[in-house]
Order: sequence, then C-alpha cells, then structure tokens
Amino acid sequence: MSFLDIDGVSFTYPGFDTVVRGVSWRVGEGEVHCLVGRSGCGKTTLLKLAAGLLRPQSGRILLRGREVKAPGPQLGFVFQQPNLLEWQRVIDNVLLPVTLQRRAGAQDIERAQMLLGQLGLQGHAQRYPRHLSGGQQSRVALARALMLEPALLLLDEPFAALDAITRGELQDDLLRMCRARRTTVMFVTHDIAEAVYLGDRVAQMREGRIVQDLSVDLGAQRTQALRYGAEFNRYCAQVLGAMDEVAA
Repeated sequence: MSFLDIDGVSFTYPGFDTVVRGVSWRVGEGEVHCLVGRSGCGKTTLLKLAAGLLRPQSGRILLRGREVKAPGPQLGFVFQQPNLLEWQRVIDNVLLPVTLQRRAGAQDIERAQMLLGQLGLQGHAQRYPRHLSGGQQSRVALARALMLEPALLLLDEPFAALDAITRGELQDDLLRMCRARRTTVMFVTHDIAEAVYLGDRVAQMREGRIVQDLSVDLGAQRTQALRYGAEFNRYCAQVLGAMDEVAA
C-alpha cells in the first residue's frame, strides 16, 4: 500500500456531468506528485477529494491505510490565493492552524518564527498582509500550511499569479522545506515546466481521468539551471506530446 491511495474514485457535482471518473493514483511517502491538465479537467476536484473537502460518490481515498473522510491536522492545503486574514499579523496567520484548536504556546510561536525565517520573512512577523508583496504572502501561506507538520501537503496552483523569478524562488523553497521534512506533496498546476521541475512523478488529467503518469528522474536536489538542460526539456516534451495526442 502506498502512502496515499486514490482507489477508483468518482465524483459528480449536482446537475453536472461526472468531474472525476474512476481515478486510481498512488503517491509514495516523501514524494512530490504533480497533476497537470487543461482547465475543467477535474484537477482541483481531485485535490479537494484527497483533502477530504469533498467525499467521493464511489471509490475511496486512503492515507497511511486509513480512509480520508474530512480535513485534519495530517493535511496541509495551499490554495490558488494566499487567503490570509487581513486583520491579523503575519505571525498570527501562520499560527492560525494552532489557534483554531487551542491557545498558542511558546513552542508554537517559536516554530512559527522558525518557518518564517526559513522562508526569508524573519523581519515581517509583526506586519499585516497588506504590507507584503504577492510572493511574501504566498510564503506566509506556505508557512501556515506547514505549521502542524502535515504528513501530506496539497497545493492548488499556489504560484500561478506570481512573476517568473518569484515563482522560481518559491518552487525552490517548497522543495527544500518538504524534502527536509519528508513531507509528501500533491501539487496541481497548468504549467508543464513547473510540474516537471517539482515532481518526482507527473500525472496528466483529461475529462476526469488520469491519462498519463510519468516518472521524472532529475534527482532530489534541483536548481533552476535544470530548466535549460536537454533532459528537462525532454520530459516537458513528453508531457506536452501526450496532451496533444489525447486532444487530437
């Protein structure tokens, strides 16, 4: 059994055609799995199913052998927008997963400060989100998602609105922090190059089904220079070629 097992899962929103159609997908512990596909193919719905935000109408989702029925502290989620609380300071936004359950203690505050420091935000803890750039807000959202040391981190196009340089920096931050903690990652993106750069595996989704699952052997330690190499571009071409083939 894999760390995360998505087993024959289907889901339909009321009044619509089936969005996720009998998907089976296995994610190994400590791996980064990326999911790509055109808009409306079911990527975000599958991510929400894995998070327990939605319940499948058929099939099941197992995390470490236990069925996922609702969100919990074992899961971290980063949305397309940072969704920070504008009336709360940065440190309080990072502490939110703790304060929703109990009063934050000294160790919690120390951990939040450590996460901010690892993301280059050590001097921003007392600021409010409106004083931060888009990239800084995304870093706060990532720190918040890692606050409870989740076993599984799910991300839904979290860097899509950022400029290319900031996006590359955040990709490196994500890989560095998740590799250090052996956090398992499921990452949804439209960007083929982003998926290949981040992923140990890249799955392609179309019309609610996974139509390709590609292993990416670029090593665990990745730098942006990989993007200019022939092997990186070969993987990108494979993903794009499969997308074109299915679309034809």
